[in-house]
Amino acid sequence: MAELPDMRFLTVAEVADLMRVSKMTVYRLVHAGELPAVRFGRSYRVPESAVLDALQRPVADVG
Repeated sequence: MAELPDMRFLTVAEVADLMRVSKMTVYRLVHAGELPAVRFGRSYRVPESAVLDALQRPVADVG
């Protein structure tokens, strides 16, 4: 049997806490394709590695 990678998935609420944004912002990022996610039943799970990558990306200057 093949080895499964050691991936940890976070709930939308956990991602929102880590990123210090609202849950709605996390859903917007997922639906826009800026944050990869997997659908489990009626909820989404986001790979922890994707969240850590997103936190290290520079933020665009809107002003």
